[in-house]
Amino acid sequence: MESPLSKFTENKLRRLLLNELNRWKAQEQRLPLLIDGARQTGKTYLLVHIFGKQFRQYLRVDFLERPEYAQAFYGALTATTVLANLQLLSGQTFDPETDLLILDEIGECPRAVISLKYFAEQMPQAFIAASGSNIGLLNAFPVVKVEQHCLRPLSFHEFLMAGPQTALLESYETRNRLGVAHPLLMQQLVDYYFTGGMPAAVAAWFGGTELEILQRIEQVKRVHADLIQGYRRDFGKYAGKVNAQVIDALFTQVPAQISSVIDESVKRFRFKDILPPKSRYTDFENAINWLHQCRLVLLNFPIEGQPRAPLVAYRKPSRLKLFLFDTGLLHHMLGAGYQQIKQQAYEYKGFVAENFVQQELAVQGIEPTHAWVDARAEIEFLLTDSLGRVVPVEVKSGTRTRAKSMASYIDRHHPAVAIKLAATPGNMTAVTRQQGLRESTTTDSLNSGHENTSQPSTEIWNLPLYDAGFMPRLLSA
Repeated sequence: MESPLSKFTENKLRRLLLNELNRWKAQEQRLPLLIDGARQTGKTYLLVHIFGKQFRQYLRVDFLERPEYAQAFYGALTATTVLANLQLLSGQTFDPETDLLILDEIGECPRAVISLKYFAEQMPQAFIAASGSNIGLLNAFPVVKVEQHCLRPLSFHEFLMAGPQTALLESYETRNRLGVAHPLLMQQLVDYYFTGGMPAAVAAWFGGTELEILQRIEQVKRVHADLIQGYRRDFGKYAGKVNAQVIDALFTQVPAQISSVIDESVKRFRFKDILPPKSRYTDFENAINWLHQCRLVLLNFPIEGQPRAPLVAYRKPSRLKLFLFDTGLLHHMLGAGYQQIKQQAYEYKGFVAENFVQQELAVQGIEPTHAWVDARAEIEFLLTDSLGRVVPVEVKSGTRTRAKSMASYIDRHHPAVAIKLAATPGNMTAVTRQQGLRESTTTDSLNSGHENTSQPSTEIWNLPLYDAGFMPRLLSA
């Protein structure tokens, strides 16, 4: 059967990382590109079907599909020698001044990874792009000799770009939340919760718009099942010294533990009973690192006490939350169907919103993330603004935005800015620290001002959940 992705054109499956690739292409000299990411996030599709079409031609070397290409790297690794060998093996000419060389699944050929150093030093004008799904597992690669990027599953913005509603996409991009835009965006967000951002799942959802909704649901479910099965096969193939059974048990427990809370924040990951007699962080540390390096889980570190920048200095590695890298796969592993997710009273929606925000921040390059906890309160995320100030971010899946945790944080730590994400259109509120979360003034948008008070105040930004990806940009302004 033809893959849904094969029917989806490059005009539909657009990726925001293309902006960085175009910047790289425009330079007179450049380091080789190295694009990391979980398997099946669209790395090859981006390089071949979108970026590659901007060149006179491209030469693609896939070390999984054609292992014999490794012969090109057996001898000397000088740039000219490698290119000459690749032309002989492929039967294709290559001009480094005009053509793109794609080294796909480069992790399968360690000497090809080493060769990137020589391309950087000896042929900086060449267009060399490598990609792989197990880059993080390599013992060594030339970090300072490559420009590295990570391709995550499609963000909510990219999901809207793939869909047919161009007017709604424009409303999202211009941050127009008036009238019917907000409920329509919330509907799309719930669809994204089910579909997730894996390209094949998104293609099945939007590429089959002429199909009945039940057929599209079934297509997405089949894609999710195939992806999970493929990842589990990889555990045995690439785990090395790490026990594949431990990795699989941990991977399965991530959705189970996230979903153990209903209307609370996701709790710190517990290691007891995952795979007896193992019960400590040290028993699972290698498995966590393996899944994280393969981009299959996302990390969040809760911080106690007064948060200060840099937040990374206050991490405790054994105290962490684990999120799955894609909400669609998360729901599949929980056996949650589309109708179940659409129901307003769906009990897992709170934790899904938190996983969604974690994904959106990861796309923006913020991963691992941080949270704040004390005995009776918890803030889901901590960010920093352009001045280095710590900004608390509270996530609510519904329309109710008042919460004791944010009030407690403001009273204790007096942030200049705080953010609440909820299923509301959003506004900005100025509160004095003595007021907690009692609203003193509200404006229609983040761009409006607020009253001056005689007491120090915290600026509360109430943002719709789907605006999570805008937070880093807003805080850097």
